[in-house]
Amino acid sequence: MSATLQQRPIETTLHDRHLERARVRRIPGLLVMLGLIAIAVVFFFPMVWMVLSSFKSNAQIFSSPFALPTAIDFTRWAEAWDVGHIGQYALNSVIVTGSSVFAILLLGVGAAFAFSRYRFPGRELMMGLLALGLLLPLQSYFIAQATMFTDLAITDTRWALIVPYTAMGLPLAVYLLKVYLDALPDELFEAARIDGAGDLRVFWSLVVPLLRPGLATVAIFSALSCWNEFLLALLYIQDDALKTIPTGLLAFSSRYVTDYGLLFSALSIVTLPMIVIYIVFNKQIVEGITAGSLK
Repeated sequence: MSATLQQRPIETTLHDRHLERARVRRIPGLLVMLGLIAIAVVFFFPMVWMVLSSFKSNAQIFSSPFALPTAIDFTRWAEAWDVGHIGQYALNSVIVTGSSVFAILLLGVGAAFAFSRYRFPGRELMMGLLALGLLLPLQSYFIAQATMFTDLAITDTRWALIVPYTAMGLPLAVYLLKVYLDALPDELFEAARIDGAGDLRVFWSLVVPLLRPGLATVAIFSALSCWNEFLLALLYIQDDALKTIPTGLLAFSSRYVTDYGLLFSALSIVTLPMIVIYIVFNKQIVEGITAGSLK
């Protein structure tokens, strides 16, 4: 009887220690979660403030910048669409972004397949050159690029944006897709070869379907980059009919006066769709990034 009474306090003590350890382990996780929530609020608050400010007049924005709008009236959005020619700028952005993303995906998946499955002279050198595309800033080769475009007479055309956007997006696309292909088992390709599939058949019937998560990730990142790019669009495009959204928004700001209400309305119109697209394809993006992490 006494042995049983002595055993119960020991078991109770061990159980209490186990609970205490579990609580201690939860503390780092809670701290990380609180930190992530704080970061999300910091980045999310400016967008919410921008959308709410789009329903205010300039006087209301300056007098009470953090107050809620008195009414939700989309008339300002319609006015911004008409006055700022957002429709034309959006069409130009869609054409440039769509063409660039298509070229990045087509060239990127082909290059990744070649680098992953073939060994040829100059392979390491070409991979090193692609790595430079990830490291060098745009300003380092802008003068040479501008000279080439002037000689080719493509300045002030959509090609002046499609070509550099494609070139800037290819390094990330090739490396990301190559890592994914490297993680695929060799038995898949050997089985396809045994069945008599050639290089083109293996590429279209095996590689492209397996790379869908990676392709979705590359497409989203490339689209966001091309859609928001400002410097090249400002320097290469002078024709107002060819301007994209980032440079077209400059119409709402003059040298002395800026209509912040209309500007925030235009920014909301062009920003919210991209955020919705990112949220919708968030699962594919995460799968594309993590799919090649384990082999």
